[in-house]
Amino acid sequence: MTGETGGVLALGEPLVEFNAATEGALEQAESFAVGYGGDTSNMVIAARRTGARAEYVTRVGGDAFGRRLLDLWRAEGVDTGHVVVEPDGRTGIYFVARHGGGAHAFTYYRAGSPASRLSPADVPEEAVAGAGVLHVSGITQAISASACDAAFHAMTVARAHGTLVSYDPNHRPALWPEERARAIVTRSVELADIALPNLEEGRLLTGERDPEAVLGAFAARCRGVVVLKMGADGALVGADGRATHVPAHPVTPVDAAGAGDTFDGAFAALLLEGATPVEAARYAVVAAALTTTGPGAVGPIPARTAVRARLATAEAAG
Repeated sequence: MTGETGGVLALGEPLVEFNAATEGALEQAESFAVGYGGDTSNMVIAARRTGARAEYVTRVGGDAFGRRLLDLWRAEGVDTGHVVVEPDGRTGIYFVARHGGGAHAFTYYRAGSPASRLSPADVPEEAVAGAGVLHVSGITQAISASACDAAFHAMTVARAHGTLVSYDPNHRPALWPEERARAIVTRSVELADIALPNLEEGRLLTGERDPEAVLGAFAARCRGVVVLKMGADGALVGADGRATHVPAHPVTPVDAAGAGDTFDGAFAALLLEGATPVEAARYAVVAAALTTTGPGAVGPIPARTAVRARLATAEAAG
């Protein structure tokens, strides 16, 4: 399963991250490490570090935070030709409180951000048509009606031109009512070639409990591959009418933020190289695990060489 041309193009909301230097409640934190986040931004960086060509579509402010994000993408080799800069816009930020075992809690300041003003007019139809994979997420659809419209328009353009559509529900209950979320996620999965839910949101959105039943509920609507991300239990890959379990890669987690996004980017990049869904998931499971071994969403995303080395070691150990 491969896209005919191009690399990965993601559309969504980037954020600047303030990650508490020590574990505990946010009000107890005295210092923060500045980093970067936003699920689709994390995804496209992960795809680029895996070796895919990458483009990002978004809106940022002309403030210091927007400039930092532009510098990040350019340093990573992500094409920013379709990033709109609003001179007076205020780029969204968020704070991360970390707890034991990689758990984390988020506090966002994103209302009225430039990314929330994404609209169908921001979708570069020629770039979507030329991409191998278009990636969108439920967070983008939840932040505003116009951003939701942009995501659906991008998916429609992708389908018309044979570009693979990758979709991660990335459900955040605080962002929208459950009934709206369920309806929009359901329709998005129907438009997707690659659906990438995690087990927790999959249970919430489908009403099923057993992982294979959750996978089956998504597979009944998705026209392609479904990967159920299960954290410490690895991933369940639904492809060609079969479910295959891919075990987790053992690590000592520090911060799980961005692990699912890294999985998405690595998975898409491997598919574009011609890997099977199971092969791509084996790579992506390791990439996601390595992302949890350091603080922040972007800094710990591993380069291809690090993932390949871990895979080789695991294969040698049997």
